[in-house]
Amino acid sequence: MIIPKADRLAQIQEYYFARKLAEVAALNAQGKQVINLGIGSPDLPPSEATTAALTASAAQASGHGYQPYRSLPSLRKAMVDWYSSTYQVQLDAENEVLPLMGSKEGVFHITMAFLNPGDKVLVPNPGYPAYATTARMVGAEHVFYNLSAENNWLPDMEELEKQASQGVKLMWINYPHMPTGAEATAETLAQLVALARKHKFLLVNDNPYSLVLPNKAPLSLLSQPGALDCCLELNSLSKSHNMAGWRVGMILGRKDYLDTILTVKSNIDSGMFQAVQHAAIEALRNSDEWHAERNEVYAERKQVAHQLLDMLECNYNPATVGMFVWARVPDSIPDVEAFLDDILYQAGVFLTPGKIFGSQGERYLRVSLCVPVAQLEESIKRIKQHTIILN
Repeated sequence: MIIPKADRLAQIQEYYFARKLAEVAALNAQGKQVINLGIGSPDLPPSEATTAALTASAAQASGHGYQPYRSLPSLRKAMVDWYSSTYQVQLDAENEVLPLMGSKEGVFHITMAFLNPGDKVLVPNPGYPAYATTARMVGAEHVFYNLSAENNWLPDMEELEKQASQGVKLMWINYPHMPTGAEATAETLAQLVALARKHKFLLVNDNPYSLVLPNKAPLSLLSQPGALDCCLELNSLSKSHNMAGWRVGMILGRKDYLDTILTVKSNIDSGMFQAVQHAAIEALRNSDEWHAERNEVYAERKQVAHQLLDMLECNYNPATVGMFVWARVPDSIPDVEAFLDDILYQAGVFLTPGKIFGSQGERYLRVSLCVPVAQLEESIKRIKQHTIILN
């Protein structure tokens, strides 16, 4: 007897990386020793103070029970202090921040909290697949808005005006942008806030990359005048503090929006482990020097990643933000995904096809900087040894 799956899963596939990493694991089991340049999981450690705080807190006998659904007041204060010093945004620690067990979970919480079946949600193309997937899960209608290299991967405001005028409940933006690494300008964010206010929809910025190789001072959507009326921002310690597996994120915005989200969250989890909260407080106090040292490592890796892409005759913008490099594959390659599968199976190097982020990524690939320079150099060596791939 087989119990059928829920109808809501009919148009939803397993997450691409879950499937592909199983494929990579199978190759490794055969002795392939694949170099994984596909995943943005930081290989660098958190600060020493972060891990010391985790250890000290975990040793306390009183810290292993259920924790508050809104997390510790001290964590909320650390988060708003970080937003003040990093983004020059002033928030109320009691009412305007909600810690999360990862910002990816926050995408689902927001979707569940605000979208009804049939509601329209604007989703970037290319963009993080979870925005569209979670909309489908709740029966909402995702409407893609296109981003392009010609417009520096920023929204076309004329196109958005037409789409928003047809009735939208929510819009996702993600700046600095993943997968392209594009940065938004304050002017663009101000235009988006004005659009959300005009058409009365919720605008959400997913902002985990702003401290990784930034070209300018980090920017928050909530810094724009009037943003708290209609905006939320997600952030995370995964990328900026080397804590992807710790699952510490946050939603920031006005109290009634966060209370709505908490209705969902409190029915899904039972609070964040206290030791992780204490460690996150320490992480949020990391010095500017600590962040600069991390970025020096990524900058060195980025230069070698550019060498790899030059060898593949790809085009890229050297001044992007975040822990990925986004590059256009030569037109002489007819099928980008097949090309990258050849590299995976012949050279043992895993690169991400841009098409998984939407149709606007069809001719692109993405390289992760979350591996040491030696592995990036080894990737170049392996691909050179398999020149049949490029012919």
